[in-house]
Amino acid sequence: MKKAVSAKKAGATKTDGASPSKLIDGRIKELADWRGEMLARVRGLIKEADPEVVEEWKWRGVPVWEHDGIICTGETYKEVVKLTFARGAALDDPAGLFNSSLDGNVRRAIDIREGEKINEKALKALIRAAVALNGEKRKPARKRPA
Repeated sequence: MKKAVSAKKAGATKTDGASPSKLIDGRIKELADWRGEMLARVRGLIKEADPEVVEEWKWRGVPVWEHDGIICTGETYKEVVKLTFARGAALDDPAGLFNSSLDGNVRRAIDIREGEKINEKALKALIRAAVALNGEKRKPARKRPA
């Protein structure tokens, strides 16, 4: 199993009160290679697909995008940038973007390697579908008796 890459071991777990968005900015900058560029690119596509997305920083340094629950995570490894969709197994993927973690019952992932192109339209559709799926699990507010 490959280990996640972190440039600064102390900085990867210590947030010093920085916002999740600033921490993601820092991760992109510290990578300083194609992985940082790719993480920045997919981050932009996620924000375009869902302008109300909330960025989080979890599990000792993993960028996470949420809207009514986790949409996906953005992990960086030596050879791939991995977008793991929390409920990916429940999403339609007509463009065939999912190419990793295909055996599980819940998650699905997209491994992006150096030099690979992203099907931006399909990725945005997948993001929107994940947001819609998360919205379906919300319970409606209870009505109180008059």
